[in-house]
Amino acid sequence: MKDVQNEKDPRMVPLKKVGIKDLHWPLKVILKEDGYQSTVAQISCSVDLHREKRGIHMSRFIEVLNKLEVITPQIFEEILDDLIEIMEAKRAHLEIHFPYFIWKESPVSRKKSPLKVDCFVEAEKEKNFSFKIGVRTPVHTLCPCSKEISDYGAHNQRAFVEITVKTRKFIWFEDLVEIAEKNASSPLYTLLKRPDEKFVTEKAYENPRFVEDVARDVALELEKDPRITWYRVYVESMESIHNHNAFACVEKGDFVLEG
Repeated sequence: MKDVQNEKDPRMVPLKKVGIKDLHWPLKVILKEDGYQSTVAQISCSVDLHREKRGIHMSRFIEVLNKLEVITPQIFEEILDDLIEIMEAKRAHLEIHFPYFIWKESPVSRKKSPLKVDCFVEAEKEKNFSFKIGVRTPVHTLCPCSKEISDYGAHNQRAFVEITVKTRKFIWFEDLVEIAEKNASSPLYTLLKRPDEKFVTEKAYENPRFVEDVARDVALELEKDPRITWYRVYVESMESIHNHNAFACVEKGDFVLEG
């Protein structure tokens, strides 16, 4: 049969990231404690297209992705190598997003419930292999300014902390979630009884945080971790008394620690 995609293109315009997206794929995530958690990932997969090639064979992405069963850097690099070879490309990209559930105990009643976090992996291969992992963790923030100027209470809300890292050694999604939660006003819990609600409310009140505070404190903690070679932190607060959100972000290299 005629191979239309493989025709020579006279326009001679190279393209970046030609591929497929919003592909849902079953896979397993290795748990920190032991075993695996099954989830469904949303995948974007692409290659750079040479200026002389008219198109790519989309079905070949699916064929290569058939080896994606468990998330490991080794599997991701194998997939990218296969795509570069099969597609005759110089560079390949693979990005996945998936829900992940961490079982947590409520702070007082000790009742367990799953907390959903959104995880992602971004990988790219040209001459060198780049592998980033990240997690978007829901947290609780309470406004320091509102607390300072108010006779009663302070406005507080849900927020999220998105951490993306490159590492020289393996790091768990749970480790990044812990860093996000400990630098917010309070963690979130799926199940709270009345004593738990009291605890969380008072903890947040005694630990007010701007989004700027959270971003800076998370960055400083990531700076101290010898496993991490690069990071990006993005914090966003769904403001409860404003008709807008607040955000702050920082990336490794944006500042130099003194002393």
